[in-house]
Amino acid sequence: MSRSRQPPLVTGISPNEGIPWTKVTIRGENLGTGSTDLIGLTICGHNCLLTAEWMSASKIVCRVGQAKDDKGGIIVTTKSGGRGTSTVSFKLLKPEKIGILDQSAVWVDEMNYYDMRTDRNKGIPPLSLRPANPLGIEIEKSKFSQKELEMLFHGMSADFTSENFSAAWYLIENHSTTSFEQLKAAVANLKRQANKKSEGSLACVKGGLSTFFEAQDALSAIHQKLEADGTEKVEGSMTQKLENVLNRASNTADALFQEVLGRKDKADSTRNALNVLQRFKFLFNLPLNIERNIQKGDYDVVINDYEKAKSLFGKTEVQVFKKYYAEVETRIEALQELLLDKLLETPSTLHDQKRYIRYLSDLRAPGDPAWQCIGAQHRWILHLMHSCKEGYVKDLKGNPSLHSPLLDLDSDPRPPVLSHLGQTASLKRGSSFQCGRDDTWRYKTPHRVAFAEKLTKLVLSQLPNFWKLWISYANGSLFSETAEKSGQFERSKNVRQRQSDFKKMIQEVMQALVKLLRGALLPLSVREVEARQYGGWEVRAELSGEWLAHVTQTLRLTYESLTALEIPNDVLQAVQDLILDLRIRCVVVTLQHTAEEIKRLAEKEDWIVDNEGLTSLPSQFEQCIVHSLQSLKGVLECKPGEASVFQQPKTQEEVCQLSTNIMQVFIYCLEQLSTKPDADIDTTHLSIDISSPDLFGSSQEDFCLTSEQRLLIVLSNCCYLERHTFLNIVEYFEKHNFQGIEKMTQVSMASLKELDQRLFENYIELKADPIVGSLEPGIYAGYFDWKDCLPPTGVRNYLKEALVNIIAVHAEVFTISKALVPRVLSRVVEAVSEELSRLMQCVASFSRHGALQARLEICALRDTVAVYLTPESKSSFKQALEALPQLASGADKKLLEELLNKFKSSMHLQLACFQATTAALVKT
Repeated sequence: MSRSRQPPLVTGISPNEGIPWTKVTIRGENLGTGSTDLIGLTICGHNCLLTAEWMSASKIVCRVGQAKDDKGGIIVTTKSGGRGTSTVSFKLLKPEKIGILDQSAVWVDEMNYYDMRTDRNKGIPPLSLRPANPLGIEIEKSKFSQKELEMLFHGMSADFTSENFSAAWYLIENHSTTSFEQLKAAVANLKRQANKKSEGSLACVKGGLSTFFEAQDALSAIHQKLEADGTEKVEGSMTQKLENVLNRASNTADALFQEVLGRKDKADSTRNALNVLQRFKFLFNLPLNIERNIQKGDYDVVINDYEKAKSLFGKTEVQVFKKYYAEVETRIEALQELLLDKLLETPSTLHDQKRYIRYLSDLRAPGDPAWQCIGAQHRWILHLMHSCKEGYVKDLKGNPSLHSPLLDLDSDPRPPVLSHLGQTASLKRGSSFQCGRDDTWRYKTPHRVAFAEKLTKLVLSQLPNFWKLWISYANGSLFSETAEKSGQFERSKNVRQRQSDFKKMIQEVMQALVKLLRGALLPLSVREVEARQYGGWEVRAELSGEWLAHVTQTLRLTYESLTALEIPNDVLQAVQDLILDLRIRCVVVTLQHTAEEIKRLAEKEDWIVDNEGLTSLPSQFEQCIVHSLQSLKGVLECKPGEASVFQQPKTQEEVCQLSTNIMQVFIYCLEQLSTKPDADIDTTHLSIDISSPDLFGSSQEDFCLTSEQRLLIVLSNCCYLERHTFLNIVEYFEKHNFQGIEKMTQVSMASLKELDQRLFENYIELKADPIVGSLEPGIYAGYFDWKDCLPPTGVRNYLKEALVNIIAVHAEVFTISKALVPRVLSRVVEAVSEELSRLMQCVASFSRHGALQARLEICALRDTVAVYLTPESKSSFKQALEALPQLASGADKKLLEELLNKFKSSMHLQLACFQATTAALVKT
C-alpha cells in the first residue's frame, strides 16, 4: 500500500486538556493530502471539522467544541485513507459559569464572533449564528447544478446574509418542489417573526410605564428644590448638606470595612501570585525536566516542551521569564552538542542516524548535521577498508606458511551466496581434474582471497546504508515537518553542490576498493607511489587460476549488488575495469599453469599401447586442456555490461602466444620422450595389449622397449595428434571464443609435422640403412660375377635376408601401430629399391645367365612388396630392370616364371605379412 492510502494516525495533541473552544494542535501521520482531502475530525466525540485548519500531512489546527464526553480520542477521516485512529486522548474541562469579576483557575480564550449587521463582508459567520431555515418549511435540494444556477443568476447569491441575495435563486435551490400552499405558509411565518421583533421593544416600554412616571416625578422634584436654593455652594444649602451626608457615610464605611478590605487585597495578591506560579510552572520546571528527559533518552519530549516554551516565552519581556528561558536555551545547546556527538559516532545504524538528524533539525542546530554525518560515514568506511587490509597483511607476515581456514558461519568473510558458491565451486574443481596437487587446497583459502571476500562483504554491508542516507538527504525526508516549516530544509537546497561532493566520496570508496584489491591480487598493476598504501603483501607465489576465477565471481556479485543501489555506471567503471583485468589475468595464469602441467605429462607416460598404437599421453594432453578451458568458462562469459576478455589486441596476442606455447610444450615433451636414453626409462610397469601377438617371444614381465619401439610409439602418437587431438583442441578453443586460432593451428601443426618427419626419418635411418647396406656385400658374396655365373636356380640368400629384415621391421611396426606399417614399409622399400637400382646400373655388362639371375631377384623383391610400392619405388624397380638385357628367348621367360613361383611357394609363410590388400599407402 502506498503512503497516501494509509489510514490517518494521531500521535500527539497540544495542549492535551482544556475547556470548550480551546485551540489545539494535532500531530500525526497521513493526516490528508490537503484541506479538501480532510472530511472528518472529531475530538471527544464532537465534530470539529468546521474549525479545522489543515497545515500539512502531519499537522492540523482546530478548536475543541462542546463535547458530551469528558475524555476521548481524536479521530481524523480523509478521502485517501479513510477513518483513522489515535494513540492519545484529550481531556475536556467544564468549569462553572463565572462572572466578569470572578476569578478562574484556567485561561478562557475568546472567540471572534461576527456581527451580522456591521461585519457582513468581513467573513462568514459560524453556522450556529445563522438561521437554519428562515422560511420554517422543509428544505428540498434542487437537481440543478451550482454552475447552472450561477450562470442563471450572474452576480447574485443564494446566501440570505449577502447584500446580493436572490430570493429566486434561494427558492430554486432549496424549495424547487415545494407546493404553493407551503410557500404561503412560509410567508405567514416570516410575517410573524417580523412582528415579534417590532413588538419586543414596545412591550418592554409598556410593562415599565409606571416606573418611568415615578422616575420622572422624582427628577422634577429634585430640580425644583435646587432652583429654590438658588446656588449649590451656599452653606446650609441642600446640596452642601447632601455632600456632607455622603462624605460621612463614606468615612464611616471606610472605618468599618478598612481591615476587611486590606485582608481582601492581601488575599488577592497572594492568590494572583499563586495563579502565576500555577499558570507558568511549566516554564519554571522546564530546565529540570529537560535534564531528566535527556538522561532517560526521551528526546522527543524535550523537543516538544522546547517548542512549546519557545512559542510562549520566546519573545517575552518579563525578566523572570527571560531568566528561565535563557537557562532552557543553555540546556538545549548542550543537547544539540550531545546529539551531534552521537550522530557522528561510528559505527551506528541508519535508523539512529536518521533519528538524530531529525532531532537536530527540530532543534534548529547550526550548520548541516546531516552532511556532517555523511562525511563521518565516508571516513569510517575508508578506515574499515584499510584496517581490513592491515589486519590480513599482519596475519600473513606472522604466519607466512599458513592459509586462512575454511570460512565458517561465524567468521565467513563472504555473503552467504558467495560462501555457497565458493564451496560448490571448489568441490567441482577438485573433482573435475586430477592435477597431482594435494586435495587440501580445497579446504584452505589464501590470505589474499579471504581478504578480497572480507573487503567486498564490508563494502556491501556499509555502502547501502551510506547510499540510502544520501538519498534521504537529497529528497529531504531526513528533515521533520517542523524543520521544513521553519526553513531548516532550505539548507539542503544546494543539492547540486552536495551531489558533486557525494559523488566524489563514492568514487573515493570505489577507488580504494579497487586499489586494495589490485594490491592484493594484481600487485603489478599498482603504481609504485601507491604500493605502500595499497600493497605490502610480500607474497611471491601467484594465485592459481581457480582462486582468481573465484575472486572474479565474488567481484561480479559485488558489482551486481552495487548496481542494484542505482550507483552511476561511471562511478562503478573502476570495478568493471578490475573485473576485466582479473579475468585476463585468470586466463593467462590458467594457460601458464596448464603449460606447466603438460610439461610434467612426460613423467606420466606409461608406454602402454592400445590396439590403435596409442598411449594415454594424447588423451591426457587433451583432457588437461579441456579441463583448463572448462575452468575458464565462467571467466570468459561476458556478464551484462562487461567487455570481452579478448577485446584488446595485446591480450589477443598474449593469449594466442600462450595457447601456442601449450602446443609447443607438448610437442617438446614428445621429442624428449623419443630421445630419452634407455637407462632413464622405467619399464617395470609396462605391458602390451593382450590382443597383440607376442612377437618378441618373451613373457610380459621380461618385456622392455627399445629406442626404435619408443620412436614408433611417439610417431603413432604424433599421427593421432595431427588427425584428431589437435583438431579437437582447436575446436575447444573456438568454442570458448579464443582469438588467433588460425595462427596457433598453423604454428602447432607445422611444429608437429616437423617433429613427426624428423622422428620418422630417424626410424627409417635406423631400420633401412642396415638392410640397404647389406645388399651390395650380399650380391657379390663369394666373388659373384654377373658376366660369368651359372644358370639361375632360385633367389639367392642376400635377397632372402633382406626380405627377412623387412619382415622384422613389419613385425615391429605392426606390434606397435598397424596404421604406421604402410608408411614405414613404403619408405624401407623405396630405400631398398633405390639401392638395388643403383647397383644394377653400376654393372658394366651382364651375361645371359647373369641378366636372368638379376631379373629374377628384382622381380621377386618387387612382387613380394608390391602392396607397399610407391611411384618412387616403382620407378626405381623400372630403372633396375631397364639396366638389364632383355630376355632372348621364351625359354628364359618360362624359367623366370617358374623360379618366381618356386620362390613364392617356398617362402609363403614369411611373405604372408605382405598380402594385406586393403592397406592404405601414406605419402612421405
